[in-house]
Amino acid sequence: MTNPATRLITLILLLQRQPGQKAADLAQRLSVSVRTLHRYLAMLDEMGVPVYSERGPQGGFSLVRGYKLPPLVFTPEEASAVMLGAGLVGEMWGQLYREAAQGALAKLENVLPKEQLQEIAWARRALVVVDVNRADLGLLAPRLEKLRQATRENRQVRMTYHSASQPHGVSRLLDPYGLAHRAGWWYVAGYCQLRQAVRTFRLDRIAELSLTEQRFTPPADFDLRAYISQEWQSEAPVQVRLRFEAQYAHIAQYSRGYWESFEEQVDGSIIVAFSASDMQWAVSNVLSYGAAVIALDPPEVRQQVHAAALAISKSYEERNHE
Repeated sequence: MTNPATRLITLILLLQRQPGQKAADLAQRLSVSVRTLHRYLAMLDEMGVPVYSERGPQGGFSLVRGYKLPPLVFTPEEASAVMLGAGLVGEMWGQLYREAAQGALAKLENVLPKEQLQEIAWARRALVVVDVNRADLGLLAPRLEKLRQATRENRQVRMTYHSASQPHGVSRLLDPYGLAHRAGWWYVAGYCQLRQAVRTFRLDRIAELSLTEQRFTPPADFDLRAYISQEWQSEAPVQVRLRFEAQYAHIAQYSRGYWESFEEQVDGSIIVAFSASDMQWAVSNVLSYGAAVIALDPPEVRQQVHAAALAISKSYEERNHE
């Protein structure tokens, strides 16, 4: 046993099973020194576990009579992590797991001692996560439910998928291997029958999703986390450089944590850089800053931003003359 937490639980169980045990015997059973054992006993005392010792030939370490190891033993921080994690599950999955998360929290609150409950109450007030999903979770819920069922039952799904290159959508058959959440978006990864390869699809771009009766067997060696990480790392991001004019430098300052580089110029302007997953996202991000920025690189972004700005200007001019 190399994990201190495991040793502490084992120590409680040993004392619970047989009172009046000698320090040397306990240390031997835990494979630690007597000095380390005394440190563990002090830790149990800090955790509120009632251990006492009696001197003499018949003495030794014991638990207070009637004390039993509760079903769950948490430090205040561990209890908060579990509670916050359950809350995050409800926030991310919405109605699919919200009731389950609330039920788990209620059960934990019923068995946790006062100290842990006080820590949890503080964490709920001070450590808050909201708006995890970028898309409307209410709209995604039916798709999440169907895809969760499909991955659980190994059932093929039929869907219409929309993308920038296929705005009208393309019908696809997919063997869904799992669901992943990244940067506010939900994705499903699986074997696409159309492309004859494993692909990922963003849930908010899926329409007309239905389960089929066709079953599939997922590859035994498929690791969803590893696949998602490798796929996104292998994508060639669009590297964009912008210049914020001096009168808008404060806008760049407000978002300083977003930029990959930040260069203050002698004229008061600021040159920044960021990475976008695709050209469409790069252009829309630049346009969101309006006249505050000029796109420096790459040329394709400059051209598309310029064309979009002209189209926007023309649209407003036509509306103004109506």
